[in-house]
Amino acid sequence: MTIKQLRAFLAVAQSLSFAQACERLHLSQPALSLAIKNLEDSLGGQLLVRTTRSVALTPEGETLLPIARRLLADWDNAEELLRQHFTLQLGKVSIAAMPSFAGNLLPAALKAFRDQHPKVNVAVHDVINEQVLEMVRNRRVELGIAFEPESLDGLDFMPFYTDRFVAVVPAGCELAQRAEIGWKELLQGNFITLQRPSAVRLMLEQVLAPQHGRLPVAFESHQLVTVGRMVAQGLGVSAVPSLCIQQMEELGARCIALHSPQVERRVGLFRLAEHQLSTAAQALSDVLLNAHDWSRMDLPRP
Repeated sequence: MTIKQLRAFLAVAQSLSFAQACERLHLSQPALSLAIKNLEDSLGGQLLVRTTRSVALTPEGETLLPIARRLLADWDNAEELLRQHFTLQLGKVSIAAMPSFAGNLLPAALKAFRDQHPKVNVAVHDVINEQVLEMVRNRRVELGIAFEPESLDGLDFMPFYTDRFVAVVPAGCELAQRAEIGWKELLQGNFITLQRPSAVRLMLEQVLAPQHGRLPVAFESHQLVTVGRMVAQGLGVSAVPSLCIQQMEELGARCIALHSPQVERRVGLFRLAEHQLSTAAQALSDVLLNAHDWSRMDLPRP
């Protein structure tokens, strides 16, 4: 059976008139008759009884009629659904982002995307940096946002900006009045940081080890918001990516520039290499890469 044959059969079966069916389908009588004959030949029997005055359904035609209605309705629905997806009148896209980005910078970009495509649903998975890359590689999400890894291994990376770590200190302490601070001085206090295998923790350990040895960790947590609250309560000091500045200061801590060494890493968008994105994912990618100006962020600099 073909869709054209089913449409021809349904038009005749509903109107019981070849003339009306021809008018409805914009087909000639010979073309309509051929479509019905080909359908009957493919199924192995007669579906319609046609006389000079009337058209009637055979028992097999009666059996096919409700099936044809359902099949054509499903076909039309599928066509319309895909058309809406391609034109972004409908759709869904999944993106994974490290929590520090998902909770601080991503919402503004998603607002810009929603303004352009209000009917596309976006599922955000806020997971640790390593899981972002894993979810993209396993095709659980089409897009990911994380720090640039040492090896891409089948991924494409499109940078947003270079993030640098800043010191986080209690708002009422002496350090909070400084414009900048060195790592040596910061690490003299009780240090609060994220637990392994957080990319933030691993990055700090890797960069600081040659000059400053092991981190003097006094408190650790899985959540940046907990780290920020601990610092705000005067339990110690910390260091976080610049994308967390607003969050840390809303929690009552103070952020200042860090140097000696300056710890920085590029943040950007990941996708599978040589993999075509869905229309919705491509639209979100375009907004993240082109419509949102990441350079406008106010990042403290030494």
